[in-house]
Amino acid sequence: MRGSPWEFKKHGRNGLEISALFPRLSEHADKLAVVRSCYSDAFDHAPAMFTSCTGSQFPGRPSMGSWLSYGLGSENRNLPSFVVMSDGAMKSGAGAYGSGFLPATHQGTVFRSGQSPVLNLSTPAGVTPQAQRATLDLIGDLNRRHFASREEDTTLDARMRSYELAYRMQAEAPDAADIRQESEATRKLYGLDEPLTADFGRKCLLARRLVERGVRCVQLFFGTNLGDDPDDAHNDLLGSHVKMSKKSDGPLAALLTDLQARGLLDSTLVVWNTEFGRTPLAEGTNGRDHHPCGNSMWMAGAGIQGGRALGATDEFGLRAAEQPKNIHDVNASILRMMGVDHTKLTWRYQSRDTRPTDVHGENEFTNWLLNV
Repeated sequence: MRGSPWEFKKHGRNGLEISALFPRLSEHADKLAVVRSCYSDAFDHAPAMFTSCTGSQFPGRPSMGSWLSYGLGSENRNLPSFVVMSDGAMKSGAGAYGSGFLPATHQGTVFRSGQSPVLNLSTPAGVTPQAQRATLDLIGDLNRRHFASREEDTTLDARMRSYELAYRMQAEAPDAADIRQESEATRKLYGLDEPLTADFGRKCLLARRLVERGVRCVQLFFGTNLGDDPDDAHNDLLGSHVKMSKKSDGPLAALLTDLQARGLLDSTLVVWNTEFGRTPLAEGTNGRDHHPCGNSMWMAGAGIQGGRALGATDEFGLRAAEQPKNIHDVNASILRMMGVDHTKLTWRYQSRDTRPTDVHGENEFTNWLLNV
């Protein structure tokens, strides 16, 4: 067995134990509801990402963001209801934020930082607004005629809707992504001028800007086993965890601080989850392997009573032993915190009413989060 090389200290009014890897996030201990007994069946990256995002390790099911888009829509018709940001190519591919068997219009829209958050959104030079409108009207008319005999083709329907959404987004999306409007204090808070935190900090800040503009779901993928962390802790646990925690600690703490300061935290659910944990056994001389049998996550905001931890692994850190929670329990709670009963959010697929949690999910987890 190999113990943690980092000290865990008690923080906040209730003494919630948090690793020394997260000094700034520790300042928000009283906001965090930590679950220490999550588990899964998937032990490789792609299936585990599918499990975490869709509830199934097999591709083809809708992501949680797509279910929320389908169930709740967006509060801003000029922006997508579901936005995705990643730090590189993902081993799962786009299926982790896809719409599955739901209409394709509910799939995640990828945003990038900078003045062009969505590729090919800007009007080409020399094209007047009148010409663009006339072009879209003609395309729309031709598509509707083509769609009349193909109404089961949700991909075509999504493409038609995307033209109109892109037209409306031309005015609002660049403004939403223009973080130059933020104060120097906010930039410093998110670490935008620090090389190590600039990228993830920018994504967290953009997430806040999208949430306050009515985007229903914003999903950030961090640590995609590429770029700064190609080793994935297999051979260098110390180096990997130190680097990745330094990249994420400040921006995560900044997001919670910023949401609370703007009065948004009470109405925004923040979820920090993972595809799986790491083994309690050493891999090689300084690494750990994938481990789906026991890992932790946390939630904050949306009325959650923080400063507490639920569940535990066994004495070796091998398996979730006390109050184990699988992804369906987590997703059922996410939906309930968003005001949706997971047993009633359904889509008719393969002759049955299919729901995000399949035939699983229980609400005792949510009662604990809300302390009711």
